[in-house]
Amino acid sequence: MSVTKEQVLETLSRIVDPGKGTDIVAAGMVQGVTIRGTAVGFSIEVDPARGPALEPIRKAAEEAVKRLDGVESATVVLTAHSETPGAAPKSAPKAAPQSAPKGPPPDLGTGTRRAGPGDKPLRQVPPPPNEGRIDGVRNIIAVASGKGGVGKSTVSANLALALAAEGKKVGLLDADVYGPSQPRMLGITGRPSTPDGQTIMPLRNYGITVMSMGFMVDEDQSIVWRGPMLMSALTQMLHQVAWGTLDYLVVDLPPGTGDVQLTLSQKVDLTGAVVVSTPQDIALLDARKALDMFRKTSTPVLGMIENMSTYVCPKCGHEEHIFGHGGARSEAEKLGIPFLGEIPLDLDIRLASDGGTPIVASRPDSPQAQRFRDIARLLIEAPDMGRVAGRA
Repeated sequence: MSVTKEQVLETLSRIVDPGKGTDIVAAGMVQGVTIRGTAVGFSIEVDPARGPALEPIRKAAEEAVKRLDGVESATVVLTAHSETPGAAPKSAPKAAPQSAPKGPPPDLGTGTRRAGPGDKPLRQVPPPPNEGRIDGVRNIIAVASGKGGVGKSTVSANLALALAAEGKKVGLLDADVYGPSQPRMLGITGRPSTPDGQTIMPLRNYGITVMSMGFMVDEDQSIVWRGPMLMSALTQMLHQVAWGTLDYLVVDLPPGTGDVQLTLSQKVDLTGAVVVSTPQDIALLDARKALDMFRKTSTPVLGMIENMSTYVCPKCGHEEHIFGHGGARSEAEKLGIPFLGEIPLDLDIRLASDGGTPIVASRPDSPQAQRFRDIARLLIEAPDMGRVAGRA
């Protein structure tokens, strides 16, 4: 008989936080109880200043759950979050998210993998080393869009594979924590491990190293987190992943101009950003906002890509500009930034991505794949990426 969430919470309610004088369940410290067979995982949310002092509570909670019938392993993580500028004081009540899905967030408060036999918990996130640099990573390229639905993740995956096809060592970080899609696009279904409780081992496929929150939750499971939890997980995926030696780390950003983009620009020394847009005016309106965000954060823009640029009928060869044509090129010229290329609206590109075999990997000699290869070469062959991006 497998253990239930209610049994886990009842057991944890007997563990008292001496600093608060109440049990950790009643205090709202237990987050994201997840049960997978005989493995249980959850996080304990604490004040970052008290993190090291509460390690005995973490251990006590872990041992208590392990003693339950039907439990073979338990993974418990201390989630420590710093206050962010403009955040409500700690004494203020936490407002429930409006129309948010029911249920707790997953057990990934600090970006660890989900519970499994032999897991070790990750400790608190260390400060970013080397003033925002990631050891072993030469260039970090953020792929962004002002709005969703423009194919940014498809472009990110194929651009990473195109750089690898040019002989470069490449990593891909799926920074869209709420809507990760790279595991599906790259056909990866495993889960990261941590050999020492400090380092996350990323996964690999098609010759590139990949990290995504999608590896840690079920594909149909939502992530319902407040901003500080999101930032903590993102920081860990940046600085506690064993990326190894990379020529390029491609970061697939979520759409918009929110917390993830700001955190990335503050915590990482970006080489530059690539902005993806479709040709129509409504998409370009939001692309301009993304470009303005990078300007305000002093992030160089390496160029723009026009996705879904044109449609060619596979049966008759007729070409139709469904979303218009040339809008991104015109915008790039007006702003004085490089235009990197056009990607067609193509059924094969979509089918390949949905099937976990991106077009650059599955059909490397196809005209569609060559578009991505051409863009990769523009980035690689630039005599000085910084100069091209306006870093002179």
